[in-house]
Amino acid sequence: MCLTFFEGKGYSSAFTAHTAVLLARLEGEDPLIRIVSHTDEVCAACPNNEGGVCRTAEKVNRYDGAVLALCGLCDGAELRWSDFARLVRWHVLDAGKRDGICGDCEWNSVCAEHRF
Repeated sequence: MCLTFFEGKGYSSAFTAHTAVLLARLEGEDPLIRIVSHTDEVCAACPNNEGGVCRTAEKVNRYDGAVLALCGLCDGAELRWSDFARLVRWHVLDAGKRDGICGDCEWNSVCAEHRF
């Protein structure tokens, strides 16, 4: 869900650069993706990723779990990036549930500026 609101801001310049490249690839190639409940490609350059373990795992798992439940998805699910983005849009963003899921995030103000 966070990639929907990505504006080139982030935890570090390496994280921001990595995320921009990843998002461009996802949107350009529309690859088949697999939902995982551990650090992944999105987390690769995050400073909270300490050797493959997320320092803020409890919060991330809570956010991700809520999004996946609303979208009817689970760990290991495979689908096209565009289908995943569409499910998040319909079941979370258009439904007005984003703030209830991650309103306590430090980046909430960036997302709250967008209207769906």
